Amino acid sequence: MSRIDDFNQKLDQLNLVGYWGIPRSESFEPKASFQPTLWRWEDVYGALMEAGDVLGMDDSLRRFIAFKSIGKVRTTHTLALGVQLVKPGEVARAHRHTMGAIRFVLQGGGAQTTVEGEPFPMEPGDFITTPSRTWHDHYNGSDKPIIWLDGIEAPLMGLLEIGFAEIFSRDRQPHTRPVEASRHELGAARPAWVDSKSKQPPPYRYKWEDTEKALKALGETPGDPHDGLLLRYVNPLTGGPTLPTFSCEISMLRPGETTRAHRHTSTAIYHAFRGSGFTDVGGERFDWKQGDSFTVPLWTTHRHGNTSREPAILFSMNDRPLMEALDFYREEES
Repeated sequence: MSRIDDFNQKLDQLNLVGYWGIPRSESFEPKASFQPTLWRWEDVYGALMEAGDVLGMDDSLRRFIAFKSIGKVRTTHTLALGVQLVKPGEVARAHRHTMGAIRFVLQGGGAQTTVEGEPFPMEPGDFITTPSRTWHDHYNGSDKPIIWLDGIEAPLMGLLEIGFAEIFSRDRQPHTRPVEASRHELGAARPAWVDSKSKQPPPYRYKWEDTEKALKALGETPGDPHDGLLLRYVNPLTGGPTLPTFSCEISMLRPGETTRAHRHTSTAIYHAFRGSGFTDVGGERFDWKQGDSFTVPLWTTHRHGNTSREPAILFSMNDRPLMEALDFYREEES
């Protein structure tokens, strides 16, 4: 054993480490800790339906199945996305936590999620936020199951070790605000008492009918060269990101459209809400269709394409707001 090896062993016994093992001339760039992964809807849906058969709401607060990247127990290093099922007549009990969360409705209707006392109806394509530390519960009063995407920042909370959670005193919150109260308070003409300086955005429902109208109305514009016709779900108070640590977006790829390749230091998770197409991620081609989901790790070159005759719509969430807040965001065309 050399003197330096002997010395390194001594440091280890003292819970110390020397950084001289890193060559001074070595350059490096970001490298994701997880591989890009594609989840097929038929597999996800089958697992979720089986969960509905074997797991009751008394067995768990949520019937939620998360997407797990190959070799990891998380979707990405900062974000988690998965699917949740609430069967007719069921209640997913009220609670709150440090994590911010989002819901993007895939199937069903007639259910609602209540956030801070306001009931938000849930219909396919609707996008609903539950910001950090807001009480929320879900109730399906319809005669059909409802399924939605759940997005949370659980891996980030785990890294920072700052997670809190509380269970509400009852399964469901009392309704202290009428349906669409937030929609009326946060319109272009809004009450004087609304606080626009809050660090956390308010709970909000972005109706699919409004999103779809915007996509159709803007359908002839050039759009974003890397993401097609891209819309961002913005904080209705400030116009900033959806939530402080992550942003959600929806994009439309028109028939035959292929975007230019680029890469960035933010990570994204995509879900094919409508249509079919492909995404090239780091040289690996993922052919996707409605219901499929996939990841684009940070600093990985990617591009999207729609090879069909119908528009393709991708819902996505990314950690760009976190990277920008820390001044770590960087992007380049490939």
